[in-house]
Amino acid sequence: MKRAYHNWYSQSIGRQMELLVFGHTGTPVLFFPTRSARFFDYENWGMIGTLQDKIDSGLLQIYCVDSIDQEAFYNSQTSPEEKINKHLQYERYILEEVIPFIYQQNTDNNIISAGCSMGAFHAVNIAFKHPRLFKKIVAMSGRYDLTQQMGDFQDLLEGYRNETIYFNSPNQYLSNISDPNLLSELRKLSITIAVGEHDAFLENNRQLDRILWDKEIQHEFYIWGGEAHRSKYWKQMLAIYL
Repeated sequence: MKRAYHNWYSQSIGRQMELLVFGHTGTPVLFFPTRSARFFDYENWGMIGTLQDKIDSGLLQIYCVDSIDQEAFYNSQTSPEEKINKHLQYERYILEEVIPFIYQQNTDNNIISAGCSMGAFHAVNIAFKHPRLFKKIVAMSGRYDLTQQMGDFQDLLEGYRNETIYFNSPNQYLSNISDPNLLSELRKLSITIAVGEHDAFLENNRQLDRILWDKEIQHEFYIWGGEAHRSKYWKQMLAIYL
């Protein structure tokens, strides 16, 4: 399996950012890490190995990007407003640096947005906001409204609300989309959502499922047995859904 390491100074974030690319051709997958994970963890957890046949045969090319969630949503030393602003820097990095990099590496512009846990939030949020850039979403064990407390998982914005937070909360802004052109683009996406029946985010996923149906956006929603919020489950999900 072809494996390539890349890094460059991100003008959007203001520091070096790293990523790994697996495969030589095929549909590109923009793969977001979990909240405290790094760009190399999906490989270390054996999740990339699960996809090796599809990668080696040229069906998929995987782009494992890094995260700055520890500097943004999980940074207890900064304000909620700064958290969301830091997230916007990360979003610009993806849109203005990583996606153009993918276009340079791969002639297939039908990008799949994928992620697990916090990575699922990033995968869903960026694809819903920019559906013309993506053809498919695979979101596993995610939370889609960071302002809600769910079990032991706190409101990451500490009760603070503004327009920017609203427009980065898929379960909030999706309900109010009325633009027919945007809805048309969203309805073109292939969307797969999976979560465990005992996952703290289950109801949040059910809410997203209801909103999607209300907006007549076709999708697949799967509830797995148990909590299913670990790499051993995500490997199984990847083999099925990606």
